[in-house]
Amino acid sequence: MKVTKVSDHIWSIKAWMLIPVHVWLVVDDDGVTLVDGGIGRMKEKIMAVIQELDAGPLRRIVLTHGHSDHVGSVQGILAETNVPVYAHPIEIPYMEGERNYPKRKKAEQNVPKNIVQPLETDKRGELQTIGGIKPYFTPGHSPGHVIYYHEADKVILAGDLFTSKKGKLHSPISMFTADMGEAVRSSSIVEQLKPFRLEVCHGQPILNPAEQLAEYQTAMAAKQS
Repeated sequence: MKVTKVSDHIWSIKAWMLIPVHVWLVVDDDGVTLVDGGIGRMKEKIMAVIQELDAGPLRRIVLTHGHSDHVGSVQGILAETNVPVYAHPIEIPYMEGERNYPKRKKAEQNVPKNIVQPLETDKRGELQTIGGIKPYFTPGHSPGHVIYYHEADKVILAGDLFTSKKGKLHSPISMFTADMGEAVRSSSIVEQLKPFRLEVCHGQPILNPAEQLAEYQTAMAAKQS
């Protein structure tokens, strides 16, 4: 597995499962936040890197969504340290197996029930900053998909909102995407935030992704017409 310093406050850990799988560690004043849980065998490396960073304990796990390659290490980590786990409230019944993910024939219980709690919202329903990163609702790949933005570092941790090839934005993997049209509409968050760097689970980082967004959306519209 490969560990890369993404920015002043963020590190990525990459494993391979036919395709790359990334998770991220975000350092804040009170310790470390893990963004996504990757696959099960990443657990030991995640815990080792947290110790090596010496930036405080793991405080929480936040999930972009609940597909199995994003939650695989969660149970193993919770067996060692009892930290809260968060996801968008729309996503929780899908990852707990209460509802079928769209396009899936069967429900899949990717996490035990009652270990994931909803991301906090304000009175207007806006998702609140957690661990120094702000979640934004970006449905499409899954019903409750979110991305996380580190404003100071200008980095988006985008989960499966996109994949990437050779530094270019590409669509999420079609066979695992609930609603591609909605996912493309959600990609507009990149124009809103204009990050310096965008990290994806499956692929390499994209620099200044807002500069590619119009081309990406036009190409996706052509595919769907």
